[in-house]
Amino acid sequence: MMESWRWFGPLDTISLDEIAQTGATGIVTALHEVPYGEVWTRQDIAARKALIAEAPGPMHWAVVESLPIHEDIKRGAGGLTALFANYRQSLANLAAEGVTTVCYNFMPLLDWTRTTLNAALPRGGHALRFDAGEMAYFDIHMLARDGAEADWSDAARTRAEDMARTATDADRERLVNAIMAGLPGAYARYDVESLCAALAPWAGITADDLRAAYRTFLQEVIPTAEELGVRMCVHPDDPPRPLLGLPRIVSNAEDIAAILEMVESPANGLTLCAGSLGANPVNDVPAIARRFASHIHFAHLRNVAKEPDGSFQEAAHLEGDTDMPALIAALLDEEARRTAQGRPDDTIPMRPDHGHALVSDLTRKTHPGYPLVGRLRGLAELRGVIAGLNHGRAT
Repeated sequence: MMESWRWFGPLDTISLDEIAQTGATGIVTALHEVPYGEVWTRQDIAARKALIAEAPGPMHWAVVESLPIHEDIKRGAGGLTALFANYRQSLANLAAEGVTTVCYNFMPLLDWTRTTLNAALPRGGHALRFDAGEMAYFDIHMLARDGAEADWSDAARTRAEDMARTATDADRERLVNAIMAGLPGAYARYDVESLCAALAPWAGITADDLRAAYRTFLQEVIPTAEELGVRMCVHPDDPPRPLLGLPRIVSNAEDIAAILEMVESPANGLTLCAGSLGANPVNDVPAIARRFASHIHFAHLRNVAKEPDGSFQEAAHLEGDTDMPALIAALLDEEARRTAQGRPDDTIPMRPDHGHALVSDLTRKTHPGYPLVGRLRGLAELRGVIAGLNHGRAT
């Protein structure tokens, strides 16, 4: 497997020189400064690619994460011809520069969502956490969204009511900042008022509506991607459940199967995110990896520990609820199968995802979930599992 590392470009306080010391060779990045819906120019892509190539290594731009999809496309609203044309042109410009693996998501409005960015760990350090009660409080009491109560369990609603009696202005500010932290790069954050305004155009849009818009997107984009030799790989929903009244349609094995059947093409693939899928109690992540192995173009390897009320917390990479060695074994088996078939994409890029903040990470400002030491620990652990499994195969 190709060891890769997410880098937020010039916005990232972790340098390419530091990344080189992790041993990763593939850089996962994006042009976060380009507004959604606009073309990524070949000049800008080449400049970012050159910046990576000039760093110690060698390292190269291995995966785009993400080439974002405009919200109008997701809602199926407005004049979409220009937006689809721009997306296809961005793919063409990436392919012309030799960057041909493109991760994206189809989550409405928000990217990954957590309610706490610094949940304390027993032995020190911090983790990302999604607390169902806190999210229910935000949804029911801060946004005051119509119908929000019905979307949460009794336990989450009870916790939300308790918070409504005790939460301070500082608690509410912390919660908003945590929920907004999942938006990537330089994308504008919302406050409560602006989030309510952004949610308004989504009123009444169902999961079936979102699937129809997704089908249209794939029909517009995948033929071009296939012609260019680009592999598109959708990232699962994070968390894998409807949120703030917004539907989610990439949350389980059946969702993935439906998406891959919408447009059958080697260019229509999956980012296997162990953490996102692992937060859904119905998902057996190693089984999903084996079922859809031929469509996996990229892997995010991380782990979560789930709780009965729907809460979950980022676990160490080899802890949590997903059997990480079993998952990695499935990916290695798929690589061997591709090699035997002579496929050019026989190496699957993977990256350690959402590490714990440890040691010097605690005093260094980095993108939430993307510390240096914590991810380096995760990469070392994953590297050890891969080496052990490969040694067993060789003997």
